Amino acid sequence: MNDAIVSLESVDKRFASGLQALSGTSLRVAPGEFVTLIGPSGCGKSTVLRLAAGLEAPSAGRIGAPALANESAQTAFVFQEPTLMPWASVFDNVWLPLRLAGDSRAAARERIEAVLAAVGLGEFAAAFPNELSGGMKMRVSIARALVTRPQLLLMDEPFAALDEFTRQKLNSDLLEAWQAQSMAVMFVTHSLYEAVFLSQRVLVMSARPGRVVAEVAIDAPYPRPPAFRSSQAYLQSCAALTQALEASQAPAA
Repeated sequence: MNDAIVSLESVDKRFASGLQALSGTSLRVAPGEFVTLIGPSGCGKSTVLRLAAGLEAPSAGRIGAPALANESAQTAFVFQEPTLMPWASVFDNVWLPLRLAGDSRAAARERIEAVLAAVGLGEFAAAFPNELSGGMKMRVSIARALVTRPQLLLMDEPFAALDEFTRQKLNSDLLEAWQAQSMAVMFVTHSLYEAVFLSQRVLVMSARPGRVVAEVAIDAPYPRPPAFRSSQAYLQSCAALTQALEASQAPAA
């Protein structure tokens, strides 16, 4: 995959504390692809995202992002917590990355209003974070990422703290945004059911020090309506991923 938007090649990551998070981790994500990382707590999933974002440097191995080499390319990161500015309105929270890039509030207005409408918050531009539900706060965080029109969207368990109904709705909204913007997504979750619903490929990581030990392709077409969750294809993919996860945690013979 020479056209990979981001790749890790035999990457190790050891922190200053001596903790080794990753060992020999290799993966590639193509432009426009939706890939999910899954594995036990502490296996280095979040570290992989931080390396892909350039927020951490590898201790060994190589991080490649050939498709992101030009200056206009964008990478956006959505964390588990919305990390909104409590003193700023929804509009101004979404404006933040554009403001930092030099866009005035007036110049950014049309773009911000469009992305707020896309995530179902068109009527809440003037609201403040303390007036929003947890799911709405996460929508603002996603809108703030999408407004930059990223080529690569990194998402670290963004829906983990939400109720199941809200989580499923945001899963569907995320897939709509992904298809509309033709971006690549690297998504981290502990839910195999969420991973199967969202992804084209699911990468299974071993316990720390983490590495990719299995890959499960989800060969189901998009769009994926809520009914997909009760389909035979979904159930078969969940079973295959469960088996891969169990095998990844089995002790060596």
